[in-house]
This record gives sequence, C-alpha cells and structure tokens, in this order.
Amino acid sequence: MSDENQDSEIDPEKAARHAEKMAKKKAARNKIMATKTETGGLLIVHTGKGKGKSTAAFGMVCRAIGHGMNVGVVQFVKGKWETGERKILEAFADQVFIRTMGEGFTWDTQDLNRDVAAARAAWEQAKELMADPKINMVLLDELNIVLRYDYLPLEEVLETLRNKRPDLHVIVTGRNAKEELIEAAHLVTEMTQIKHPFRSGFKAQAGIEF
Repeated sequence: MSDENQDSEIDPEKAARHAEKMAKKKAARNKIMATKTETGGLLIVHTGKGKGKSTAAFGMVCRAIGHGMNVGVVQFVKGKWETGERKILEAFADQVFIRTMGEGFTWDTQDLNRDVAAARAAWEQAKELMADPKINMVLLDELNIVLRYDYLPLEEVLETLRNKRPDLHVIVTGRNAKEELIEAAHLVTEMTQIKHPFRSGFKAQAGIEF
C-alpha cells in the first residue's frame, strides 16, 4: 500500500466512535419522526428584506410540478415584467395556471384607484384558484406588498386563508408580512439581506432578478 493511501486511512477507533455517534443520532431522529404524523395543506410565508422570496416560492412550485401536482400562480405586482419563471411555467400549461394581474410597482402607476382595482382583480382570481379542487398549491406572489399598502382588507384575506381547503398549500411572498399573517402561517421564512448588487450600481438582470 502506498504512503498516500496509508495517510488517507481513518483510524478504526475514530471510525467506530463515529458510527456509534451516528447510530444514536439516527435513533433520536427516528423517535422524533415517529411523532410527525400530520399531513395537509400549509400556509407558507416568505418575507424579509433579502432577495430570494419569490425565487424560493417558485422553487416549491417546480417541486410540486415534478410530483404531478397542479399549481395556481397569481402575481400581484410583477404583471408587466417578462419573467423567466413565467416563461418556464408556460411549458407546463396542463399543470400550472398563471394569473399576472399586477400593473407594476405602485411608484410606476402613481394611481391609487388603479392599484386598488388591480389588487382586487388579482385577489378575486386568487380566490377562484384556491376554491378549485384540482389545484394543489397556490402561490400569491407579492401579496404582502398589497397588504402593506392596504389595497385589500387584511381581515378578508386572513379569513379566506384560514378557511382554505384543508389539502391546499398556499405560499405568500413579499416584504413586510403582516404580523397577523405570520401568526396564521405554518411556515415562515425571513430572507435577511447581507449584500445586494443594487448597492454597487448593478441594475436588475435577467436570470437573477427576473
């Protein structure tokens, strides 16, 4: 055996200790997993100032598609954007139902009545998708932005989400999620911004931001 192979060998005692440690971890993990028996639709919130909220949500959408699930997507703000995810999902038209209802960011429209009307139209589409029994997952992209600016009554949205079908997964994205929504959710992830290329002069780029 070469010196190189001898140097790479793991000490038998160390390997045995490692095996014993992993066996204990596995036993503890199996004990915990045995108590996790519930399944059903989750309310999931992706919020925070960091990038990646919609990106992570669309990752879940892709995962659901891979399992043969049907997904509804409502984009409350980015309706004007030609996003990469929309182009990809259009290839799965038999599984994905996309409603791009937004008219851009509020500083683009500068018209409160128009923004409120667009939000209401998007919400009505969202409720239809959530009520459709063949839909397994609904993504409400940037709904948090709409709620932040009070374009929709918060309590109406919360009541609808609380009373959703028991088997339906709903994902809500956007900064500044309302505390009441966070409280109602099963899973909440906050994206924390450490660095962002925008601060270094980079504009939004295809494949990264949209």
